Amino acid sequence: MSEKLWFLLCVWLLLCGSCLGRFVVEKNSLKVTVPDSVKGVYECAIGNFGVPQYGGTLVGTVIYPKANQKACKGFDEVDISFKSKPGGLPIFLLADRGDCYFTLKAWNAQNGGAAAILVSDDKNEQLITMDNPEEENADADYLQKINIPSALIRKSLGDSIKKALSGGEMVNINLDWTEALPHPDERVEYEFWTNSNDECGPKCDSQMEFVRNFKGAAQILEQKGYTQFTPHYITWYCPEAFILSKQCKSQCINHGRYCAPDPEQDFSRGYDGKDVVVQNLRQVCFFKVANESGKPWLWWDYVTDFAIRCPMKDKRYTKECADHVIEALGVDLKKIDKCIGDTEADAENPVLKAEQDSQIGKGSRGDVTILPTLVINNRQYRGKLDKGAVLKAICAGFRETTEPAICLSKDIETNECLENNGGCWQDKAANLTACKDTFRGRVCECPVVQGVKFVGDGYTHCEASGALRCEINNGGCWKKTQDGRTFSACVEDHSQGCKCPPGFKGDGVDSCEDVDECKEKTACQCPECKCKNTWGSYECSCGSGLLYMREHDTCISKDANTEVSWSFVWIIILGLAAAGVAGYAIYKYRIRRYMDSEIRAIMAQYMPLDNQGEIPVHHAHRGDI
Repeated sequence: MSEKLWFLLCVWLLLCGSCLGRFVVEKNSLKVTVPDSVKGVYECAIGNFGVPQYGGTLVGTVIYPKANQKACKGFDEVDISFKSKPGGLPIFLLADRGDCYFTLKAWNAQNGGAAAILVSDDKNEQLITMDNPEEENADADYLQKINIPSALIRKSLGDSIKKALSGGEMVNINLDWTEALPHPDERVEYEFWTNSNDECGPKCDSQMEFVRNFKGAAQILEQKGYTQFTPHYITWYCPEAFILSKQCKSQCINHGRYCAPDPEQDFSRGYDGKDVVVQNLRQVCFFKVANESGKPWLWWDYVTDFAIRCPMKDKRYTKECADHVIEALGVDLKKIDKCIGDTEADAENPVLKAEQDSQIGKGSRGDVTILPTLVINNRQYRGKLDKGAVLKAICAGFRETTEPAICLSKDIETNECLENNGGCWQDKAANLTACKDTFRGRVCECPVVQGVKFVGDGYTHCEASGALRCEINNGGCWKKTQDGRTFSACVEDHSQGCKCPPGFKGDGVDSCEDVDECKEKTACQCPECKCKNTWGSYECSCGSGLLYMREHDTCISKDANTEVSWSFVWIIILGLAAAGVAGYAIYKYRIRRYMDSEIRAIMAQYMPLDNQGEIPVHHAHRGDI
């Protein structure tokens, strides 16, 4: 027995050592709005139970009861109720630390009607995380029924609030979780630190219930690319002095490098800690292989199916049973076995070594020392392990306006656009609005409809712009049909703005009125003209025998017009004839000149011409012969 106790003591010391490493207290903001003596912004530690309102705020007024100030018994026993009256602010109970578990204080506050509980520390120290009771006390049936948020505040702040309340002043507080989780982009990355052990009591039961309930939502988020999920498992190493001990050999694999506690906390019966380590390793490898095949969400199916088909109580917590589940899900069993490797070898297992390295916190996350632990966007989740509560926390991790539809369902958040359109711009006629519902509230942002972008401040004004803007509610411009004719103030070649068409005047948005060209004397003003106004235009006519020329705003004779037309035609004909005769004469002249020059050239070759000089003739003398 002493050997067992010594081994458990060593394990406890190792765990305490890791806890003292870098455990991060997750905090939210607490703002006191009144009175002035306490007014300010303070930090408070989020309790690891109940339902913190991640991404939201809660405003209430504080009450410090005259009796049961540590909230260790029901408030009905002291005839105190914290239920707010219609129209009143929610009540925050201020309770003192001590005498009972934090969870019991929260449970009693909730049953008394409080909307939240603030626990004032009883000594001046750094804030700590209020957690669930230890294992032997974790079976209280109320633990999973706590739904109100809780926070631990410093003793100095608690004393200041008590002093203000004792002086008859009202203390109003705004609990703010909007920045409790980072929300940088459109994808949330989260980790779930868990265990395959199903014999660890209420914690294991609630953990498995959460996996079953959350599986559907988790798989939808993962399949659509909204989240990146990674499961993790805690192990520790056996102290070197005990590596060869019977206890270490039964609780560890790979020569004491990776260990887990005995499931039943009894070394003489049931499964050993090393069986848990191997199954944890198998679940890690299953996720690794499924993730490499592009189906990481199958991990949720494997874990739930394994818990149902291979429980410890039925003696089926074995490799054979696990292999059947793996094969049923269509994942490569050989790759998983290769990933697991040799658990008896005196060597490091790269998968479990990576898991141990991951336990050490980086950045703002802190070390993982509590099972189960949920890490969202590198921050440890605090609160009840419940589908609704966890989904709200994950939804708080998305950048505003990028949340998936599941985060905007009525079970998760309140649609603020339903009341007065959220105070944003809207066009009721076209059913357009700038109000966008988000998990954190709402934003007023001009919409994009059928590829047409609206521009404006989103609160009082949004206007269609760019190409095709007239296709959406006529670009927000005036448009009317009358007497079979339609006029519009929207012009396609303008990026934005409205302009009344010719024949109308107005702002182009709400109205365009017909211009009476006759009355305003802007057209049809010649002496012979007769003007009649029409919608969007006018009609102008002339007396008998006259024709109206609109472009010149004048009347001319129909006959004169005919005579002028025929004269013009005859002029053209005569002009063409004269041009033809002149052309023919020129042609004849040029031909005759050409022929004359050719004839003269031919004759010059055979006989002298008149214009050539005399050729001298020489006469011979007789004496010369």
